[in-house]
Amino acid sequence: MAVPYDYYRIFYYVAQHKSFTKAAEALGNNQPNITRCMNNLEQDLGCKLFVRTNHGVSLTPEGQRLYSRAAVAFEQLRLGESELRSDCSLRTGSISIAASEAALHLTLLDRLDAFHRRNPGIHLRITNDSTPRAMEGLLRGQVDCAAVTTPCPVKKSLQETALVSFREILICGSDFHDLTAETQSLRDLENIPFVCMSRGTSTYTFYQQLFLKYNLAFHVEMEAGTMDQVLAMVQSNLGVGFYPESMAASALAAGTVFQIHLAEPIPERFVNLIEDTSRPQSVAMKAFKKMLLAPEEE
Repeated sequence: MAVPYDYYRIFYYVAQHKSFTKAAEALGNNQPNITRCMNNLEQDLGCKLFVRTNHGVSLTPEGQRLYSRAAVAFEQLRLGESELRSDCSLRTGSISIAASEAALHLTLLDRLDAFHRRNPGIHLRITNDSTPRAMEGLLRGQVDCAAVTTPCPVKKSLQETALVSFREILICGSDFHDLTAETQSLRDLENIPFVCMSRGTSTYTFYQQLFLKYNLAFHVEMEAGTMDQVLAMVQSNLGVGFYPESMAASALAAGTVFQIHLAEPIPERFVNLIEDTSRPQSVAMKAFKKMLLAPEEE
């Protein structure tokens, strides 16, 4: 028969205090009950653990050996309790997020800054990934959540929540400025070089589907690894490209890029939070999600 766990807890306190009476006080128990439990423990283990004197108790060699093990176990339990209390109070903890570049700039960075100011003890790990890579990391359990742009087909075990909507505009550099004089159709731009995020990204897929809707092929002459590269390539006149309107605002104001107005409407896109509902969430992740979904303060 297994020895009751509570016997070892009482044993640890008696050994610490070298007294049944003091151990009883520390445990909120009574001395006769403590004595009875230790007698039972000695009987169950088949050896003496304490030498009893008028001044208290001391450990036998067998008792000392057991105590060396019990002390490690109870200190680890205390450490675990302390860590959990710190995590639950958001004094410590960690969050790992896979995010596409657009998601970072359009919503995440401001919220991450606000969360970190409120909870400086929470360690934040952000990986800048394309939407497919971010989803892969989530499915493998490498991150707590993903923030990505649509289109992002999700599996049944995943949950998606829209965080913010955005629209993109077509921009060009000075060499293509004549295209801004009047509204263009996508067909008018068939022979114009396009700059876009690389194949396999949600942005490339989105525009490939958009062009197919109008029975057009989406020919990309320059593929970029980041959104910043798209902007830099457009500014260098390597082609025209689609870019989130809010992210293009400063370059438009500075006159380093120009908007090409299109006859065809560009559908709205979204930044979505993706979670794996099959895995439990930490207290820190729950707190971050709550802030992420809360209305932005004016």
